[in-house]
Amino acid sequence: MQLFKPLETGSEEEKKAPVSSEKVRCLIVGSGPAGYTAAIYAARANLKPVLYTGLQQGGQLTTTTEVENFPGYPDGVTGPEMMEDFLKQAKRFGTDVRIGIATSADFSGKPLKVTFDDTVEIMADAVIIATGATAKYLGIPAETKYAGMGVSACATCDGFFYKGRDVAVVGGGDTACEEATYLAGLCKKVYMIVRRDVLRASKVMQHRVMNTPNIEILWKCQVEDLFGTQGVEGAVLVRHRGTPEEEKFNINIDGFFLAIGHTPNSEIFREWIDTDETGYIITEPGSTRTKVPGVFAAGDVMDHAYRQAVTAAGNGCRAAIDAERYLADQR
Repeated sequence: MQLFKPLETGSEEEKKAPVSSEKVRCLIVGSGPAGYTAAIYAARANLKPVLYTGLQQGGQLTTTTEVENFPGYPDGVTGPEMMEDFLKQAKRFGTDVRIGIATSADFSGKPLKVTFDDTVEIMADAVIIATGATAKYLGIPAETKYAGMGVSACATCDGFFYKGRDVAVVGGGDTACEEATYLAGLCKKVYMIVRRDVLRASKVMQHRVMNTPNIEILWKCQVEDLFGTQGVEGAVLVRHRGTPEEEKFNINIDGFFLAIGHTPNSEIFREWIDTDETGYIITEPGSTRTKVPGVFAAGDVMDHAYRQAVTAAGNGCRAAIDAERYLADQR
């Protein structure tokens, strides 16, 4: 199978045409807990799955240092190690794992088509979308510098590591309030850094935050930087930025949690399947089926509520079973 791009000659249509095409029975797009678990189940069902990893092999967990809440790892495990275990298990049962990024899709007819790296078109009888979601960040360099060293986008995942310590949560919506109240049950103090002078969260969530004594809201504040030697030790904040009252000050914290939303990696599929206003793929109630027969979705790309490795893996299992039953009905 060729993986090079076509020469820059000919018409625009020719330039966009894939270099090669291949027909498979089951295609899995994505390589986090959902994708790898779907591959394990699909391979054991003899669907001969082909899995494309995407740019971030292993998904968001590859940026997580310690995972202590996934069953089967009593002593904990690093995110990269756990994803390597998932990969080995998927390969053990015969999954064809390939590196590549999905760049376009065509679900207008059968077979279903997904193109990778603009060069390879895969035609499939069933497609499982497990492309995950990407946490939104502020865009300051310190977020990258301290990734896995105090910066997190998941309080449920990482909050335990900051038990009895001081942390900060950025955001003013329902997610930020949920993260702050969760952390308040573990941490000594929780700062909520809110850019505006009001919370966007629902009234019940606002009430919960306001009545939690160890949560302090820092209104009209923005994060300028983080500091620390071996990890996050504090944040530099600016209050009333761009006004005569502008002031800069520091807070001492050990953990910095982003709660300003996630972006589902569903863009190339939205022409064909239904998504909500944020981009999360909509599936039939109690199923992983999308509105396109033969197309299924699993993991964070369709789950805006939980976004945990264990729930993603469960969704991957369901998607593979749904795919196997769909294919059996097509015989």
